[in-house]
Amino acid sequence: MAKAALLGSVLGAGFFAGLSAASAQTITVWSGYPEMAPFYEHVAEGMKASHPDLTVKVEAIALREHEKRIALGLTSGSAGPLVIELPGSTASRYIENELLPAAPDDVAAFVKDPANFGPFFIDAVSKDGTVYGVPLFRGQGSLFYNTDMFKAAGLTEPPKTMEEYTQYAEKLTQRDANGNPTVSGWSMRLSGGGQGIAEKFWINLFQYGGNVLVQDANGKWKADYANEAGRKALKQYLENVHVAKTVTPEMPADAEAFERGQTAMFIRESWVIGDIAAKAPDLNYATAPLPRGSIALPTNLYVSAEGDDAKVAWEFTEAANSPENLVWLLQNVGWLPNRSGVDYSVVTDKVPAFGAFVNYPEGYEFFTLPAIGPIEEVLTRLAAQLTNAFGNASLANDDAAIDAFLKTAADETNQILAREDLLAQ
Repeated sequence: MAKAALLGSVLGAGFFAGLSAASAQTITVWSGYPEMAPFYEHVAEGMKASHPDLTVKVEAIALREHEKRIALGLTSGSAGPLVIELPGSTASRYIENELLPAAPDDVAAFVKDPANFGPFFIDAVSKDGTVYGVPLFRGQGSLFYNTDMFKAAGLTEPPKTMEEYTQYAEKLTQRDANGNPTVSGWSMRLSGGGQGIAEKFWINLFQYGGNVLVQDANGKWKADYANEAGRKALKQYLENVHVAKTVTPEMPADAEAFERGQTAMFIRESWVIGDIAAKAPDLNYATAPLPRGSIALPTNLYVSAEGDDAKVAWEFTEAANSPENLVWLLQNVGWLPNRSGVDYSVVTDKVPAFGAFVNYPEGYEFFTLPAIGPIEEVLTRLAAQLTNAFGNASLANDDAAIDAFLKTAADETNQILAREDLLAQ
């Protein structure tokens, strides 16, 4: 029986229980999220019945170190059989250099089955129509807000427009006797290394109708933030930092600040729900969709192996996508699984905060990072430019200066794209 036919025949009766036994083997799972280690160990435990001699080593480290490890391990070819966790935007460079093989036919059929994944996620693991990985989970942003602070400020519902975000931030900011903020009204990403600053800016920019990059009909790209949407997004940062003073670069930020009651609201992915449960279980909070839509960063599993090692490694990627394991992932880790047709109500009924992530309004839009080689360079350089802008108080009330800054940054983005022959005309 062909593998694709076998796959189709057993899905309804428990596909993953039908995997054949394999000889003694070891595969290693490389993850860039330490909180994912228990999930992969759970998947490995579930494979013991069909693969009693299989050893799965899970190595989950910080994301930046993970990216360096992949670059060294794949290019040297010395890392052995691997299951590698990567976003499609990062995997593209290794696919282009033939360092990650295409998925076998049965795995590709599983991925392309519309009952399993929507087009957005299929595209994220494909290049020129060929499937190279298996979708697993995604980062997706929503608003987290402290309901006790909202009540104290007389706010009864989350903000629905970006203008309301600033208005709410002003009402929610707590200050000392000198007027200096002690609790930020809205924790905005203002500092820190890597491309995260640019990604967070992109989320706000998107609410105004803009994007960092847009693609033309020929598949080329260009910067799309030196415009009115970019001005509004950057000006909102500057007004909050330098005019309304609802937040400063020096203030505690992000999930840790939210959990400690040092900020009233911030935009972040669903993993924060699990983090709050572990570190601040008594925190009263809720979540809400963003005004227009959200970034969705699909993370996929790829395989670097040949022969039997490759076969069992690909089986691991599919086992990770079993409904039982995906419910376990959402319930115990908090990352959002990408597979369709799975009943997650046992989790969402118990933890309503997941509602903003899975029960978003009709017409809610998603965007993701394009799968082009220089995307990380584009975002890292833009992040460096934005960090300087956020600290420049003279920009806050000067639209012409904001426009000039955005043009300079966009020119740099387009120069990177031109160097790679990716610039749209």
